[in-house]
Amino acid sequence: MTDAARPVVVIGGGQSGLAVGYFLRRLDLDFEILDAHDRPGGAWPDMWDSLRLFSPAQWSSLPGWAMPHAAGGYPGRDDVVRYLAAYEERYRLPIRRPVRVLAVTRQDGGLAIETTAGRWTADAVVSATGGAGRPFVPRHPGSERFRGRQIHSSQYRAPDAFAGQRVLVVGGGNSGAQILAELSACADATWVTPDAPRFLPDEVDGRILFERASARVRAVLDGRTPDAPAGGLGDIVMVPPVRAARDRGVLSSRRPFVALEPDGVVWPDGTRSPVDAIIWCTGFRPDLDHLAPLGVVQADGTVEVAGSRCLGEPRLWLVGYGDWTGPASATLAGITRAARQAVQEIAGMVGADRAAGQKAIP
Repeated sequence: MTDAARPVVVIGGGQSGLAVGYFLRRLDLDFEILDAHDRPGGAWPDMWDSLRLFSPAQWSSLPGWAMPHAAGGYPGRDDVVRYLAAYEERYRLPIRRPVRVLAVTRQDGGLAIETTAGRWTADAVVSATGGAGRPFVPRHPGSERFRGRQIHSSQYRAPDAFAGQRVLVVGGGNSGAQILAELSACADATWVTPDAPRFLPDEVDGRILFERASARVRAVLDGRTPDAPAGGLGDIVMVPPVRAARDRGVLSSRRPFVALEPDGVVWPDGTRSPVDAIIWCTGFRPDLDHLAPLGVVQADGTVEVAGSRCLGEPRLWLVGYGDWTGPASATLAGITRAARQAVQEIAGMVGADRAAGQKAIP
């Protein structure tokens, strides 16, 4: 068992933790990353087989090193996993795994981190656990009586297991669109979305969406009224598999059902449909149980922050959980800004001597 002291401890060895580690390394701060997984890549190895990013490789990169070009332009799951594994090796990031953090508590002017591998103490802690450990499935009347198969998109791997079945794909984001696209080739798949999906033009990808989001952030920081959004990160990007599904005419969707029955669902107009399986592409919630002892997690599951610094515990930063911790910070393209800002603040608190004269991280 370990009993170690570090100026900085980062909880989570996925994309957010690696980005924070990159900037900590640049300032030569002593730190350690604790990762619950037994392999690199964060949650990416657990994603479905055919997943494609909706940004080209050069716009899906962590700070310092561009992701290598991928066949077809849009990296797949395995491309991302290889990149993240190579990234932590390239920058010699000090990652300890598998180490699951159980609790963070206050102690003697610092923070204590209780884990499955012992105890760490730190002057500053960065929580970068994301939400993959907390998939969200909304409750519906009758869900406990439904006899078919229900899985979250985080459990979905490939369409073969659903071949010939009547499947509902629930969720209007890019994951729902991509899973529906491939399932529709072998199953009777119906797409269920809260509203009609918004499809972006073929030439618009995640790079352009991120540029638009960044422009809106700059406008707010400059005191200007931002332009009306012209497509957001939740809109459907027409990556090749989704374009192929569109060309087959299968990208139409239905509004949500109102109840589940043992063998199907009930629609708002009272009609019924038999269903064999439901795939919930309904997102995740922040994985923050380890912060419960600090009393900073709010009823909605988030933490009150200024930027990414916790207001209820100034030795704690939260990076990569979504827009509430920085615009687009839960994406590969968007994590750099949030990670840089957090490390600048940490350096000001625990590395003042080493950071003397450094007003910004290059």
